[in-house]
Amino acid sequence: QTALWNAFCTITPQTFFFRRQHFSLPTSKGYQHEYLCCKMSTGVVVQDEVSDQFQDFKLKKGEQLRYFIYKIGKDKKSIEIEKKGTKDKTYDDFVADLPENDCRYGLIEVEFETDDNRETSKLVFISWNPDTASVRPKMLYSGSKEAIKAALNGVGIHINATDYSELDFEASILPVVKRFA
Repeated sequence: QTALWNAFCTITPQTFFFRRQHFSLPTSKGYQHEYLCCKMSTGVVVQDEVSDQFQDFKLKKGEQLRYFIYKIGKDKKSIEIEKKGTKDKTYDDFVADLPENDCRYGLIEVEFETDDNRETSKLVFISWNPDTASVRPKMLYSGSKEAIKAALNGVGIHINATDYSELDFEASILPVVKRFA
């Protein structure tokens, strides 16, 4: 499966943009899953575990979670899950789990009340790229962001944050999320 995956995930050297391609692989149950392959010119790919757990999270199957925090692995070649927040965690716990001086990606289910008093929730992708991080990780995370966004298919709200004031729930996040309610 990995060899087939890598064959579909090649990048032409003359372009900075990534190439998307849909393909199907047989599973042990006899039916096929569709995979979206993305590899950025940074060479960073999304681990299968990220996509698999995201599908369960989106469909509310398996372990009940509030959020994921993703990082680029030590080998600088793949995006992996760093932390998971259980359903009893809050948005403030999510923000506290983000490192102060390093970059991360996050996915959180934000629960809120709409203007017409309905309880609802939305999935929000947050790219945490703090000003205090060193240049190399900032470039790596910025250049690899489209790969994880493509793997998290169905998330419509994407927020870029460079300091904690941009993560303030009431002032920054909630107004953006309510526009999509």
